[in-house]
Amino acid sequence: MLAVNYSNARENFKTYCDKANDDFETIIITRKQGGNVVMISESEYNNMLENIYVRSNKKTYNRLIESIEQMKSNKIRSKDLIE
Repeated sequence: MLAVNYSNARENFKTYCDKANDDFETIIITRKQGGNVVMISESEYNNMLENIYVRSNKKTYNRLIESIEQMKSNKIRSKDLIE
């Protein structure tokens, strides 16, 4: 996580966009009057939204946890996909 002030972020905007996208870096843009801003990549943002959705649906979340436990204990089986 990087913290940079507004002026530095503006002067080096491309660099920070590249860091967010290429290195999955979170950039905190600080401002004198407060109201800081967080810059993350679109893929990181989408991932966060997906996680919030899955965790907010108890049934879906429990199925995910159950699947992970089955995988860890080798209680899985492979199936061919139907074309």
